[in-house]
Amino acid sequence: RRRGERARALRRLGAHGAEVVRLGLPDGAVARARDGFAERLRELCSGFDVCAAPWPGDLHPDHEAAGATALAAAAANGMRTLLYPVWMWHWARPDHPDVPWESARRIDLPPWVRRRKAAALDCFATQIAPLSTDPADAAVLKPPMLAHFGRDHELVFG
Repeated sequence: RRRGERARALRRLGAHGAEVVRLGLPDGAVARARDGFAERLRELCSGFDVCAAPWPGDLHPDHEAAGATALAAAAANGMRTLLYPVWMWHWARPDHPDVPWESARRIDLPPWVRRRKAAALDCFATQIAPLSTDPADAAVLKPPMLAHFGRDHELVFG
């Protein structure tokens, strides 16, 4: 289901021709696959100027491992990184000492980009809607979290 959601989201973003490289990393256990992931990511990043990745301080184990691995791959290839927070919005406050606010950069999004982004987010039913009536199948992303994705800007560290 997630692959189909991603394909629909890419179409709505206008990126239907984007190459998607699936690395087959275990959900929730990216850190255990870090060595092979690091090598593959270095190869994939070669020849590019910027690497965008989850912020390693996000307090999500996969984001921590993916972000740290991306930083190493980018450094090995002499490229810049833009690190985006996802779960940080659950716990961080403007004065939180673990957030590198001094390196935060705001990227303003024009209205047409926000519309495409909203349409793309709507594709991820497995994340934004309950999977069943069982309370254990509640939506992963609740409305307060989704509100962060509807802003008129993005925030990245880098």
